[in-house]
Amino acid sequence: MFEIKAKDNRGRVGVLKTNSGDVKTPNLMPVIHPRKQTIDVKKYGADIVITNAYLIYKDEDLKKKAAEIGLHKLINFDGPIMTDSGSFQLSVYGDVDITNKEVIEFQELIKTDIGTSLDIPTAPFVTREKAEADLEITLKRAKESIDYRNSQNMEMKLNSVVQGSTFPDLRRKCADELTKLDADLYPIGAVVPLMESYHYKELVDVVMNSVAHLPDSKPRHLMGAGHPMIFALAVAMGCDLFDSAAYILYAEDDRLLSVRGTYKLENLQEMPCSCEVCCNYTPDDLRAMPKEKRRDLIAQHNLNVSFAELRLIRQAIYEGSLMELVEERCRAHPNLLEALRQLGNYSDDLEKYDPRSKKSAFFYTGSESLYRSEVLRHIQKLRAMPRKRDLVILPPSRKPYSKYVSGKLGKFYIYGSEQELDLDNTDFMVLDIPFGLIPLEIDEIYPLSQNESPRTWDVSSLEFIEDFISEFVEYYDQVLIHSNVIKKLDIGLYNVHSQSDEIRYKKDDLKKVKAIADYQFGVGAGDALFRGNINIEKSKKTGKIRHIYDGKTLIVNMRASDSFLILSKEGAKRLHAATKYPKNRVVVNKDSEPFSLEGKSVFAKFVIECDDDIRAKDEVLIVNEEDKLLAYGKALLGACEIMDFQTGQAIKTRKGMKK
Repeated sequence: MFEIKAKDNRGRVGVLKTNSGDVKTPNLMPVIHPRKQTIDVKKYGADIVITNAYLIYKDEDLKKKAAEIGLHKLINFDGPIMTDSGSFQLSVYGDVDITNKEVIEFQELIKTDIGTSLDIPTAPFVTREKAEADLEITLKRAKESIDYRNSQNMEMKLNSVVQGSTFPDLRRKCADELTKLDADLYPIGAVVPLMESYHYKELVDVVMNSVAHLPDSKPRHLMGAGHPMIFALAVAMGCDLFDSAAYILYAEDDRLLSVRGTYKLENLQEMPCSCEVCCNYTPDDLRAMPKEKRRDLIAQHNLNVSFAELRLIRQAIYEGSLMELVEERCRAHPNLLEALRQLGNYSDDLEKYDPRSKKSAFFYTGSESLYRSEVLRHIQKLRAMPRKRDLVILPPSRKPYSKYVSGKLGKFYIYGSEQELDLDNTDFMVLDIPFGLIPLEIDEIYPLSQNESPRTWDVSSLEFIEDFISEFVEYYDQVLIHSNVIKKLDIGLYNVHSQSDEIRYKKDDLKKVKAIADYQFGVGAGDALFRGNINIEKSKKTGKIRHIYDGKTLIVNMRASDSFLILSKEGAKRLHAATKYPKNRVVVNKDSEPFSLEGKSVFAKFVIECDDDIRAKDEVLIVNEEDKLLAYGKALLGACEIMDFQTGQAIKTRKGMKK
């Protein structure tokens, strides 16, 4: 029903399959009023819409007509339709004249594609007693709906809505319980008051505590979210669908949406974008129009802006630049920026879903970039790498750093116990924003060379680097710090007591590929892979390492775009022999064994276990339950997703081990 096509952080481009067609996500479902709709939303980009089944049910004429001709003809939309159950009216008026079972039956009767149970939308900041009581009803009704749908063999897909007000533990509890029911989609409800009051920080807590406890294989829907300024942030948190009537409600109030906020027509001197409406009309033109015509044109603009933003977000996911877009969008309002900083508290969660290599370079846009997955991951890996006795810290220069570090390196200050420098027992690293320190042997691996930051360092990045270095240097007997580094950092951090003689960095290709292997596959992988008569072949055009052999036997290729090592058959055998189960492994069941041996790709439903550290685009070993090597390939999903999905491809196999 749902497949992931591209990933960046928790954001994903996916395909939601319904009886009325497929929907590319992330996407917006414009709200369609069953009697008052005047805008053809499909004309402006809507692939899926949402309407209110309860409003149809309560209107005898609409109810009869919907039962006779079906929902799609009733609202004149031939694509997928989701229906709400009356929960919104319940939250506003306190009661509705329909039972949970009745609304499920009615949604199936009128042939909705995705129905919703009658949950209790609990407002933010209520008492805990109120939130807990409402939650019990929501969970009871969700179970009742799923059981009834299944017992009646209904075709309709079902939402189960996550509630719990602004209590993170209740959101987690609700998500955990709903996951057991195996619904088709999981909306996150009762968040509109948070968005309307600009409580975006609290919105982050609500969404992240919900999404982290929902299955990765099902779409998540942020209910009532319709302003384009929050789409990027919500997608980065793992939301796939949005719905709102904002496009028409704002238009009725002469307000124009934008990714930077909302414009009032009365204040506009220029039109705010380049959509068809903004190109063909001036603010004066709109102000002079009859109310209904003006409303419809502004609604068209609002839809154009919303769908354009979603296209841009999907493109950013394909490129791997989603977080740059999020950081840009969240500077539109101080409360959004606060929300982005709050999201930094969930960096460990986001890292699990973030691919290690991307098409786009890493752009540092401010102190918030320091909490991105790439930075967290590098620091964790750097701390796990084997260390030598001494450390030399060099200033940043042109990238890749290792290409331009040569000859005499200049003057250094010494931190720690002064002794004669042993170049064979010394780590050479470059000071870098935002990655702290980058060892020269691995500096070409993504994103360590593929990153850009301003030459003028901000206070937050300096504090981050100083704290990291002051902790990191304690692992070494002696640290030599280049004089240009001392100028950038607070010299009070260092116990400087003399200058050293000029020293040189000696490049060593074998050490380089071993360090990359350790960084990519785990400590010890370098020695395991590159033993024997090692021959390193470079590109004649670029001078970059391309292929590494033992004699004439290929071990690995090095990908030019990101310097990651791509295993050959021999490389897979060596890595498998040297690492312990389940490191770097995806374990398939017996049914899949013969297909894996032949080099067929691995589908998620055949995977029974995998290394928790696997991320999308990682090189992986494919083994059976006895740890017999069957094949090797590239992961298309992260470990969490591989284990949760029951459909779709998980591993793109490069080659099977069948002779």
